Amino acid sequence: MTNTPTIFFKFIIFISCLIFCFTAVAQQPSDCQYAVTVCGSSSFSLDVNGVGTQELNGSNTCASQENNSIWLEVNIAEAGTLAFTLTPSSSNISEDYDFFIFGPNVSCGNIGQAIRCSTTNPAAANQGNNLTGLSSASTETSEGPGAAGDGFVSAIDANAGDSYFIVIDRPVGNSPFSIEWTGTATFPDAPSNPLTNTTSTSLPSIDVCDDLTPFNDNIREFDFTQMTQDITNGESDINVTYHTSESDANINIDPLGDVFNNTTSTETIYIRIENTTTGCYILNDVDISVSALTNFNTPSDYELCDDDSDGDDQNGMVTFNFDIKTQEIINGITGANYDISYYLNQSDAETATSPLPTNYANTAATPTDIFVRIEDLDTGCIGSTSFNINVVPKPIANNISLLQCDEDGISEGFTTFNITEITNEVTGGNTDSTISYYLSQVDAENEENEIDASAFNNFFNPQIIYTRVTNSTTNCVNFSEISLEVSTTSSNNTSLEVCDTDGTEDGFMEFNLTDADTSILAGLTTGLDLNYYETYEDALLETNTLGTTYTNTIAYNQIIYGRVENANACYGISEIELTVFELPQIETEFETQYCTNLFPETMTIDGGIINDLPNNYYYLWSTGEDTSTIQIDAPGTYTVRVTNTNGCFKDRTITVLPSNIATITDIEVVDATQNNSISILVSGEGDYEYALDDENGIYQDSNTFNNIEPGLYTVYIRDKNNCGTTDALVSVIGFPKFFTPNDDDVNDYWQVKGISALFQSNSSVLIFDRYGKLLKELDPLSPGWDGSFNGKIMPTSDYWFKVKLQDGRTFTNHFTLKL
Repeated sequence: MTNTPTIFFKFIIFISCLIFCFTAVAQQPSDCQYAVTVCGSSSFSLDVNGVGTQELNGSNTCASQENNSIWLEVNIAEAGTLAFTLTPSSSNISEDYDFFIFGPNVSCGNIGQAIRCSTTNPAAANQGNNLTGLSSASTETSEGPGAAGDGFVSAIDANAGDSYFIVIDRPVGNSPFSIEWTGTATFPDAPSNPLTNTTSTSLPSIDVCDDLTPFNDNIREFDFTQMTQDITNGESDINVTYHTSESDANINIDPLGDVFNNTTSTETIYIRIENTTTGCYILNDVDISVSALTNFNTPSDYELCDDDSDGDDQNGMVTFNFDIKTQEIINGITGANYDISYYLNQSDAETATSPLPTNYANTAATPTDIFVRIEDLDTGCIGSTSFNINVVPKPIANNISLLQCDEDGISEGFTTFNITEITNEVTGGNTDSTISYYLSQVDAENEENEIDASAFNNFFNPQIIYTRVTNSTTNCVNFSEISLEVSTTSSNNTSLEVCDTDGTEDGFMEFNLTDADTSILAGLTTGLDLNYYETYEDALLETNTLGTTYTNTIAYNQIIYGRVENANACYGISEIELTVFELPQIETEFETQYCTNLFPETMTIDGGIINDLPNNYYYLWSTGEDTSTIQIDAPGTYTVRVTNTNGCFKDRTITVLPSNIATITDIEVVDATQNNSISILVSGEGDYEYALDDENGIYQDSNTFNNIEPGLYTVYIRDKNNCGTTDALVSVIGFPKFFTPNDDDVNDYWQVKGISALFQSNSSVLIFDRYGKLLKELDPLSPGWDGSFNGKIMPTSDYWFKVKLQDGRTFTNHFTLKL
């Protein structure tokens, strides 16, 4: 078919390529020699990578080269204009497509200069869209790069028989695109496929069975020779090839051949039908599906217990009925018309050679693989599977004798047995076996009237009990007998005593039970076994055996039991009394002080007994003394071991620290300030506290007193350990801010505070008015200035003073006289 000016077509080219990917891929349309031919009904789907060989350097006026390119070859059937619009599938303005056109009638390797090219960047050119192409409305033959142009250059007047190469390049973006041919020139017709209709490019699917070995891989041979002949229909210029991908078919690489094997169970084959004269082609496809016969059940492994049907129940040979497996394979499959046969190897199953009989007696040791051939007689499909046959031996069931003690005080030969204690002896130690117990062999075989073997009271002596031993995995069964017999021998009782020394005085202690072995076995025959139990019932039934160490569960006093056996036969059961003695209740750590300034006076220390009389205990001091108290006259560490009448003891440590009365080494006074303070520095081994002016007053731990008013003080330093009190006088110098000489006996005089006959008595005190006139030179030991000058009271005002203390310090400031 040919195009007309009013009919156009479009094709979409899908490109999967990284920007600036320059790795060439063999036979990709990114090179001129593998250009895709455009025909009358062309439609493409390509997987293109990179730029192949760089072929645009210096061949165009648009100053660009290949980035991610695809080459098209356009052949003109009827003359007219060659024009198109390229539309990226993404409308993002950053998607930038360029193109270059070479021709007419040039060849790869000698393409010459581009006759049209556009490398305009739509974003840089402020275009409203990212379209590009050839347009009859444009007059320029090239545009770009960057912001130059609008994405379109002038259409080409093409003659019949002309051919052109169009290079589509994508410097920015990765979306697919479509091309709409808008010119009047037409292209040659593409070939047709007589096997398809006009509305579909797909052939009917081909569904076949996997009837070749191996039957379950869904792979078989396909012969498309007849299909090729039907498509070409005798035409000599039609070439048909088959491909595994649409891209391969478009590019015409890696053809399969007319005879090939599928690679997956369901696969699409792409058919390229090419006119070898024009190079035009079409793509068709056909779905092929290979299915294995899987509509059957996978049989489970077939296990049978060894039996004596062949006269020997221990030789591992039995007869298997394969009809059981046949029913399992087709169970639940409606309408199954299968021929099922069984074989000893896969090869025989595939070739149907030497099938096994339905009732098959194995002749070799199992497990053995059995291979199954399953043929669907309706479809011809063949499937295969396999399973194991296995002959399971009977479980071990030994005959055992069990001897129990008669410890109820009545020697009549009846007692309680825990028959389950001999499980390992019956089964030979097989942990995969379970045992049930019966009074008769018939009951054991029929699984009727099972008895409680964990606490069975015999009623004959001796008595036979019958076991049914079942393998828990295979369910195979065997039987044995147990002979029960009662012994009337006995063993010795004993006791174990310990002090409660584990650090938690609660009446619970760990005992080494083997310490009782000698007492229990004294006088008995040699070679006996001894185990311990918490209760008499446990000892009788041999359940919950204790280890060699045991912590009592009843505080302070408890009875446990020892079972003496001779080769697993009970010889006797003994009582063991466990006793935990209390420790002395004392204060184990004590700290006190000895006043070294009181030496040689002594002080008393004692054993620290709590809630009891001291004379109920024994004492051993580190000094060698053995009385409940001792006298000491020196600091040090003293220890005493306090022992009760049961021989249990505790140690007490008494730490005697030295202490004494304080020695004052210095008194630091900060005075004549708004925040006066006194700090007392002392030496000594005591722990000291401090008070001001009141020996019985409030004491503080700090040796500093802050915010002290000016004046004279006595400081007291007391040892907290009652070793005595030291005192000292302190002077704090200060200057009153005002005084009121009104004879009310309150602040009638102004005087420097803190001066006395002992402190700063030789100081100089001068008083001035505000103009510097000397008004008074005070005696520092006098009551002070009464506010008068020449017999008259001075007016209310501020007055100045200058004080030079005996220690050399000088102070100048002012105060207020208020009337």
